Amino acid sequence: MADIGSFVVPAMILGIMIHALCHRVDVYSAFTSGLKDGVQSVFAIFPALFALFIAIGALRASGLVELVVAWISPLADFVHFPSELVPFALLRPVSGSGSLAFASDIFATYGPDSFAGRAVSVMMGSTETTFYTTAVYFAATGTKDIRHTLKCALIADCVSMAVSVAVCRFYY
Repeated sequence: MADIGSFVVPAMILGIMIHALCHRVDVYSAFTSGLKDGVQSVFAIFPALFALFIAIGALRASGLVELVVAWISPLADFVHFPSELVPFALLRPVSGSGSLAFASDIFATYGPDSFAGRAVSVMMGSTETTFYTTAVYFAATGTKDIRHTLKCALIADCVSMAVSVAVCRFYY
């Protein structure tokens, strides 16, 4: 059963080739046309991605995250949101790799089976890197007005984080 995984991709490629041959599709032309479209998409979203990566690097290097965490922690304690999860919650909508670094720190400090480790795991699975996703998708489509999407996505992230903590408190 474990060896079946090594045959799935070649079988899919063979199936696509057989289907194309049965329908008399020029596979090479279709492949190069799709490749051309893919490269155009990469060039369309590259400026937005580059700007986002620069902003994330500057944010992390500046120490602003630690300053904001120190400012928000009393509010987080007031609403019973664990203060050790605040850095992750702040960075998750902005950067997947940055939030993963904070999650790794939480695992190293508190352990993966701790409340913080479980809560951050649930948060990783139930939230999105909102700014990255909107930058990529809207740059690819050329959409300029993203304010309602961004607002709704950030509200969904906040709700997901609060529910993640509540679910972990209930089950663990």
